[in-house]
Amino acid sequence: MIIVTAPTSAIGRQVVARLLDSGQPIRVIARDPSRLATETRQRVEIVQGSHGDLDVCHRAFAGADAVFWLVPPAPRAESLEAAFVDFTRPACQAARAQRVARIVGVSALGRGVAGNAGLVTASLAMDDLIASTGIAYRALTMPSFMDNTLRQVESISRRGVFVSALSGDRKHPTCATRDIAAVAARLLVDRTWTGHASVPVLGPEDLSFNDMARIMSEVLGKPVQYQQIPIQAFKARLTEHGMSEAMAQGMAEMMVAKEAGLDDAEPRTPDNTTPTSFRQWCDDVLKPAIR
Repeated sequence: MIIVTAPTSAIGRQVVARLLDSGQPIRVIARDPSRLATETRQRVEIVQGSHGDLDVCHRAFAGADAVFWLVPPAPRAESLEAAFVDFTRPACQAARAQRVARIVGVSALGRGVAGNAGLVTASLAMDDLIASTGIAYRALTMPSFMDNTLRQVESISRRGVFVSALSGDRKHPTCATRDIAAVAARLLVDRTWTGHASVPVLGPEDLSFNDMARIMSEVLGKPVQYQQIPIQAFKARLTEHGMSEAMAQGMAEMMVAKEAGLDDAEPRTPDNTTPTSFRQWCDDVLKPAIR
């Protein structure tokens, strides 16, 4: 039995879709099962509730071989620790009690990099908590997602502009959620691995935001420009949209760390280079979203 948390999220729903073809029995934890695709509801077992709840995790993890772990967004959390570590603690307790064999979790690049990196630091603390259970664990460590661009679809469509706090010429890895899901699904059905390790998912190439603007322009057939904004303005945009002070500060600290090279520390290898290019992602995902 494979358990999938956050099955309606961008990554989780793609993990489920891939696992449906594996022949493995699948159980999902969903706050609102009606948000699951019709085919998914018909082919998986559903435990309704939050995967941050101990009783829900006990019920869901019973008889489980592997768990896909993804902390949901918590824009109004009172602290980073609450959003990542405290949310994960009940699942760790339940996983030990139910003798889960393996956990695959979504985390971030940055292990071994000095300094406070906000959300990244909290993600790594979550990894340490899961590893402390003694359960075999693979932390999928990622840079920024190509799919994050979808948050600015309206601005790209109407004004031909997208913004962030990073320098426009700084090249950095970026990956597609479809590739994260593919790596996660492969690990979830593989019963041979043991111990604790990180699995970087770096996408096929390093691109700057100016590179991405050029590619978007070519794919969409309209000019798109990147605009860097000061870090305080970046943080203010988040709080204006309802994010708590603690979470906005964590986002800002993460961006400062990325500007300083947080995502550059992991060497690119054939094993951590995933296939979906930003151009392909724009063709398949961004262009339809703009339309």
